[in-house]
Amino acid sequence: MAKGKYQEWLTDEGLIKIEGWARDGLTDEQISGNMGIAPKTLYRWKENYSQICQALKKGKEVVDRQVENALFKRAIGYEYTERTAKVVDRDRDVVESERREFENRYKLDHPEAVLQEVKDAAIKAVPTRERIVFLEVDKQVAPDTGAAAFWLKNRKPEIWRDKKETELSGLVGVSNPYANLTEDELRKLASRDG
Repeated sequence: MAKGKYQEWLTDEGLIKIEGWARDGLTDEQISGNMGIAPKTLYRWKENYSQICQALKKGKEVVDRQVENALFKRAIGYEYTERTAKVVDRDRDVVESERREFENRYKLDHPEAVLQEVKDAAIKAVPTRERIVFLEVDKQVAPDTGAAAFWLKNRKPEIWRDKKETELSGLVGVSNPYANLTEDELRKLASRDG
């Protein structure tokens, strides 16, 4: 991908890169460097091309919110419905009937279409198999104390932080009974005790 051409950054691949860099925590200046453009150019592109603006926004805000919401949900616990399903063949007569209906509508919308094109479109549009949910179970996920502790330590650090800071006031003194002795006196004491 040639760097700096806005059209190339409007492609799916380019927008995914921009969103990924934003999600990785890069600043707009760093992202513009990765794109091979000046920061001013990126700011102008954000104003002129909503896709670039949205990719940056999604990478930064939406993902942060999704993670925050997931952490919060995990911290307080949640309920969900588990569905068990299987894929089965649809009734052959129903499929054929739906395909004929589709073919008739397709012919009206595409009068220039040849017969094989009409049939191929109907085959593609009307499935022969379907997913059937045959069991639904409501489940609960208990609150996660680790997620709750992490949330509280970051939201209310003055209350929940592990590390407590204690402030001391006044003088701290050290009493040294040998402070006024000379070196010779210290040597005598050391040789006598040894």
